[in-house]
Amino acid sequence: MSTGCAVAVEGEVVASTGKNQGLEIRAAKIDLVGGVEAGYPLQKKRHSLEYLRSIAHLRPRTNTIAAAFRLRSCLAQATHAFFEKEGVHYVHAPIVTANDCEGGGEMFRVTGLDGAALAGAASRDDFSDDFFKRSTFLTVSGQLSAEACATAVGDVYTFGPTFRAENSQTARHLAEFWMIEPELAFADMSDAMDSAEGLLVYAINAALEKCAGDLAFFDAFYGDKKLVPRLEAIAKGERFARLSYGDAVEAVRAAIAADPSEWRFPNLKFGDDLATEHERWLAETHCGGNCVFVYDYPKGIKAFYMRDNDDGETVAAFDLLAPGVGELVGGSQREERLPELEAKMAGAGLDAEDYAWYLDLRRYGSVPHAGYGLGFDRLVCYASGLENIRDAIPFPRFPGSASF
Repeated sequence: MSTGCAVAVEGEVVASTGKNQGLEIRAAKIDLVGGVEAGYPLQKKRHSLEYLRSIAHLRPRTNTIAAAFRLRSCLAQATHAFFEKEGVHYVHAPIVTANDCEGGGEMFRVTGLDGAALAGAASRDDFSDDFFKRSTFLTVSGQLSAEACATAVGDVYTFGPTFRAENSQTARHLAEFWMIEPELAFADMSDAMDSAEGLLVYAINAALEKCAGDLAFFDAFYGDKKLVPRLEAIAKGERFARLSYGDAVEAVRAAIAADPSEWRFPNLKFGDDLATEHERWLAETHCGGNCVFVYDYPKGIKAFYMRDNDDGETVAAFDLLAPGVGELVGGSQREERLPELEAKMAGAGLDAEDYAWYLDLRRYGSVPHAGYGLGFDRLVCYASGLENIRDAIPFPRFPGSASF
């Protein structure tokens, strides 16, 4: 037998006299179930996470990835348990869609055409001969579908895969990722922030209770002994900080002015999106290591469906910033007023005909509603201390990689 073999062992479980282990098996019988050929790529040593990504089909056998997957399972089940406790209905949003929820255009096309037929359809922008008889894509969000359900049955959430054709090679982005997206009827931005905070506290408590050993492992190898205390602080349920975008920008600008050399992006002004270093500084330093909601963002950097504030400059949108990660949740109150929504869509260059069904939700019994999206893979990174999101999902999809 060698490293990697599968064995069946019969014997007595006894207290161990070995170092750093509580139990061992006093074996009476050992059978070799599955042998290992020469060239097995996992050895009894510490491999880099980058190397393990190249053998994604085998990496669950390592301590780190196995612990990450157990934690991922725990957090997923805690998500469903939280919403069930809150009386929120689980709905399945379609993966194939004709609508770009975020308006960014970074979508994967779904088509049954190929070669000249696809090229011709694309050049004419006419997909009437395609499978769905129109141009379709993999969804970037289940939000729009969730809004339709929320106006019928009340509070709902979706939890499923989403896709973005963004050519990004950062440690924070995937081409295929999982999103938790609640939509709350008769709710405003503050209600959505309360829900997001409640979900995070509930999920972290579940992880601390059910994955204590795995979290201790992550704390020792990736958390620098700061991970578990950080999670325990959240689990206590202390209120997250809340900070307007304008105040957040002023705080970051003051810190930059004190020492510009410490910042990669020192030229922040009102109207700019916050960089990850700004987000982390707000959570880790300005708010003393606490999670913080930043709200009321400028309308020019947010999506078309977000409700305009009375000042005419900002929208009722928020991000939840977490220490060690940056943005973990993004949400908003939705624009429930038909004229305002139509004007915003026109300003974003969206074809109202493509969103006719979405506008119907405002024509027929519209209600104030709000929601948010929590990047589930980022939540796994946050809870584990893993820095690269590609290690938080079993088979990561990113530019140039779909091998497994």
